[in-house]
Amino acid sequence: MPTPDPGPPPLSSALAALHREHARPFRSLDQAWRRIVDAATRPLYNLYTRSLMREVLGRPRPRHIAVIMDGNRRWAVREGFADHRVGHQRGAEKALELIDWCAELGIREVTLWALSVENLERPSKEIGTITDVATDALSALATGRRRTKVPVRLHVIGRRELLPERLRKAVDDAAAVSHDDGAMDVTIALAYSGRDELLEAFRSTVRDLLDGGVEPSDLPDHLTADEIAHHLYTTGSSDPDLIVRTSGEVRLSGFLPWQSVYSEYYFCEAYWPAFREIDFLRAVRTFQQRSRRFGR
Repeated sequence: MPTPDPGPPPLSSALAALHREHARPFRSLDQAWRRIVDAATRPLYNLYTRSLMREVLGRPRPRHIAVIMDGNRRWAVREGFADHRVGHQRGAEKALELIDWCAELGIREVTLWALSVENLERPSKEIGTITDVATDALSALATGRRRTKVPVRLHVIGRRELLPERLRKAVDDAAAVSHDDGAMDVTIALAYSGRDELLEAFRSTVRDLLDGGVEPSDLPDHLTADEIAHHLYTTGSSDPDLIVRTSGEVRLSGFLPWQSVYSEYYFCEAYWPAFREIDFLRAVRTFQQRSRRFGR
């Protein structure tokens, strides 16, 4: 029996295919145009960056900067890359650049949110890509294949048991060779959830109080902010003075809910791989222009 003619594709499918076919050359032209503009304006950009650097160095800088590195996939799509791996690779390199930028300003504590617990629900292929990129970046730091401008002490926070095995091993290896006398503390949040951190801190605090002989009926009186803070992932670190999020999203998504209570926020439109030194300096300058009263 002959196969019946399925007829023409639905109008919506045909229009979508037509749009993709004709959008491709325009996307390429747009990318080419942006590269031309970038090349033409680079001398002016460098001049402005140096001027902004002098301005920022003339005022007190934040001691601790935390960054929600958002937009790797969207950057890759915008740039015309079919493989999202490129976006994650550029994002990892940008994180190392940020460490150098902070070193130049004398900032000695940096926290980077690289992977949330929710991110682990993405397709297995992308999780594999993220694992490969993160493993390579940590190994590059640990072996000296990628040197930063100052030695770093590396900390990793989050649900480590949820990470793929080879990434867990890279985390352990990097921590083992981390510089105890490092000039900068770098904390990387992997498989991190602010709610999970708080829940684990509350549970650990209660367990320690019970082990210390506190009666269950007396727990409410012994459950203090200092006790809970002692059980956070970030115990021993300072709270971030400035939190930066890229990609135009204006929310924290559960990032450091306890530690960020008095942080200043800066939201940037650029996708993380496209985040420039000038964007970083503008974030710091904005911080310097604010008056921090800590609720007083």
